[in-house]
Amino acid sequence: MSGKEVHFLFRASDGCYERSKYSEQYAKTCGRSRIQVLSRDMANTSSAKKAKRVALRRRIFNLRRTSAAKTAFKDMTKALEAKNSAAAGMLPMLQKALDKAVKHGTIKKNTAARMKSRMAKRLAALSK
Repeated sequence: MSGKEVHFLFRASDGCYERSKYSEQYAKTCGRSRIQVLSRDMANTSSAKKAKRVALRRRIFNLRRTSAAKTAFKDMTKALEAKNSAAAGMLPMLQKALDKAVKHGTIKKNTAARMKSRMAKRLAALSK
């Protein structure tokens, strides 16, 4: 990478995006923590540039939906393991998060159905 001007798109720990002409090595030592390289290559055509922007935007939305579903799943699992009565109120939130992820194609329909079914069974076993 030395001698060549390579463009990068970075995501810093604060969530901000930054374009840089510097090397990945320089970016990691510039004082910002947890910098993640999202793109190394520059697109040639305008349609490729737009496709790259769209893909990045969709990736962020997909990560957000997946994270919300996983967090809801983990929270409900913890509540069920602790035999907490609040687990019953968490089931609709889990179902909502999973349904949103399925609606936008982030996770598959059967995966969400399996997760919802397992949590409902565990909740029914807890209430017995």
